[in-house]
Order: sequence, then C-alpha cells, then structure tokens
Amino acid sequence: MDPIRVIEVKESIFADNNADAERLRAQLKRQGTFLLNVMSSPGSGKTSTLKKTIAALKDEMSIGVMEADIDSDVDAAAILETGARAIQIHTGGMCHLDADMTRQGLTEFGTEDLDLVILENVGNLVCPAEFDTGSVKNAVILSVPEGHDKPLKYPLMFEVADVLLINKIDVLPYFDFDLKKVTEYAHMRHPGLEIFPISAKTGEGMEQWVNWLRGQVNDWKK
Repeated sequence: MDPIRVIEVKESIFADNNADAERLRAQLKRQGTFLLNVMSSPGSGKTSTLKKTIAALKDEMSIGVMEADIDSDVDAAAILETGARAIQIHTGGMCHLDADMTRQGLTEFGTEDLDLVILENVGNLVCPAEFDTGSVKNAVILSVPEGHDKPLKYPLMFEVADVLLINKIDVLPYFDFDLKKVTEYAHMRHPGLEIFPISAKTGEGMEQWVNWLRGQVNDWKK
C-alpha cells in the first residue's frame, strides 16, 4: 500500500500570506503610507481610541481608517465624524483580515495621498494575530475590565504586537486589575513591547501614545 500523502494546507496558507504581506509593505513604503493594524477584543475601546488619536494628528497628517467587521457600518460612521476618511470592510463571516483582503480594501480606498492608514481589525484576540496584514506595525488594545491575565491566555496576540495600549485606566479603582502584572506578563511574551496606559474617555496617557505613533509614521516616510 502506498503511504498516505499529507498536505500541510495551513502552513502553505500562512507562507503565501506572509509573502503577500511583504509585497504589500514594500508597496506602502514606496508611496510613503504607514499602515497600522489595531487589534483587540470587542468592547475594548478601539473606535474611541482611534477617534482621540485622529483628533490629535489630523492637523499634521492625512489619515484614513479601514473598519473591518463581520457586518454593520457603525464604526465607519463614527470615524467619519472625525473628518478622517473611512471605509467599511465586511469579512463575510471571517474573524480576521489577511494581506489580500487588506490590499483589496486599500485599493478601493485609495491611499496614495494618505500618510497614515489605520486598520481596525475584527474584534478578536485569536484569529487576527495569526495573519500578517501587511501592516508596518501592530497595536493591541487591552481594556481594564478584561483583566490583567490576557497576555497569559492569548500569547500570540502579544507576541506579534509592537505596542500595547491599556485602555480604560479611569476605571482602575473599580476592577481587580494590576498594571505591574500585566506589564510583566506582556513582556514575558514580547520583551520589546511598548506599553502605554491610556483612557480614551478622559485623554489620560494619550499624548505619550500619539507621540510614539507620530514618530513611527515620520520614520517610515524617510
């Protein structure tokens, strides 16, 4: 009997996607567009954080936002209120975006005149971390009510992230959330991870985060 042939489909999918993501990054570099991939659980405050971020940067750079959801256009409508350009991407039931889906969104959007494009990925701490979208940097938002143990439970998300925003610090007195522990756990997964405690509601900590992002965009365009 001939041996059973085994095809590693998942490995092939990831390899193809990674190569496509590198091509997309090269394209963005040539046109001077910085793509930031923002990931988090539902309800962590992604859209609120982005609105505050856009308000701080919109007078110095042109910004667009791609909102990825399984359905609805609620988040895109909220972003349009800031004056930034926005497009909604429906994933057709998929819980993540990959490089090809991101490219399709960018093509429809038109990015040649944009300095910064923010991709608000599908709310999920698992699937989005597995697929390289072609972004220049990955950000993850963790909100205080979710608990400080998330880097232990969802390691890949924190391993692929370049920056961690700990949102809703204005409610720290009401939750059993330890900033020291979450920092320790996050750095166990990624020692070089940048961490910014913020409150999208009050604005606390936003200046430090915005300064970091501004520096990343300016460095990318050099």
